[in-house]
Amino acid sequence: MKKVVVGLSGGVDSSVAAYLLKKQGYEVIGLFMKNWHDDSVTISEECPWLEDSNDALIVAEKLGIPFQTVDLSVAYKERIVDYMFREYEMGRTPNPDVLCNREIKFDVFLKIALQLGADYVATGHYCRKGVLTNVDGTETYQLLSGVDPNKDQSYFLCQLSQQQLSKILFPIGDLEKPEVRQIAANNELITADKKDSQGLCFIGKVRLPEFLQQKLKPKKGVIVEVPAEASQLNRTPEKFDSIEAELRYNAEKPVYQIEDGKIVGEHQGAHYFTKGQRKGLNVGGTKAPLFVIETDVLTNVIYTGQGKNHPGLYRRTLFVSNEEIHWVRLDLALKANETMKVRARIRYRQNLENATLYKVPNGMYVDFEHKQSAITEGQFVAWYQEEELIGSGVIS
Repeated sequence: MKKVVVGLSGGVDSSVAAYLLKKQGYEVIGLFMKNWHDDSVTISEECPWLEDSNDALIVAEKLGIPFQTVDLSVAYKERIVDYMFREYEMGRTPNPDVLCNREIKFDVFLKIALQLGADYVATGHYCRKGVLTNVDGTETYQLLSGVDPNKDQSYFLCQLSQQQLSKILFPIGDLEKPEVRQIAANNELITADKKDSQGLCFIGKVRLPEFLQQKLKPKKGVIVEVPAEASQLNRTPEKFDSIEAELRYNAEKPVYQIEDGKIVGEHQGAHYFTKGQRKGLNVGGTKAPLFVIETDVLTNVIYTGQGKNHPGLYRRTLFVSNEEIHWVRLDLALKANETMKVRARIRYRQNLENATLYKVPNGMYVDFEHKQSAITEGQFVAWYQEEELIGSGVIS
């Protein structure tokens, strides 16, 4: 009998994943990951880890499977929290959920599971795994979108490797959310009607400014409103001697100066804000809401524009450096000067958009068919062929 360790989070998805695996004849062990100790910055009623671990225990008892809690808070702080602080300090916006899957669930947690003699680990992610058999008899693993288009979580797993995928099962990837809740209800699982958790992976809803202020001190600066006509300063189209030169030009961020607009308010630190953000600016009196179009952490200035259609929010092309390119499907990796038509997204829940990958010696350009709103450094771009996520990278 194959042994599977399920990451029981105390939510309905992982509960049903464990139920389905047991029903399929696996020997199932439930493991709850405790990754966070500091309750001072969490909105406790939104995601109390204690309640979650109790719910996970009750589910394990109902299913008749062994259960234990593992404390991964040291690794989580080093690999996720410290990384987040560094990224925000540099004016970038990290995605802790993608990192949590790569560094914690499917690295630290996976190793613990294998030490327990597990053949696989399983989670309640809405995605699927495909297996291709190669000519030489080896196997190539595919990361496929979940069947439920409203819940597909393949984006969050965009940094997984072939080795990791070989050891993972996704039991609910073929189900839609209402079906998962129904299975839980039919089997009287305590999590059947439990709300989905929000916020940081395994931490819950965090007051981000307070969270960041633990390390990044408040620093008063100005908010500048840039009019639409000034947002593309020095960005007049020109003739290019190569496709790479045009891509480089399209991927460049506009550089703003305070004199490009007018000062309309103050803030407590540019590193607390991210491109596309609307909330927290506390500036009134404009016809349309202000959106952050750029932050400058060196001068501590936030540049904003009126309305979500402000041209300063939009770019068509982004760049990923060689160190940050990750291929889930190594056999499809591009070599220098090769191109590939893909569908891509730059954030979870965004519809997939037509794009072309251009591999150049120092990295890769992702050139979208249509301009994208709030392309943000530090976030992940993921690219697909049909329903298969084949690679990803951190936006430079």
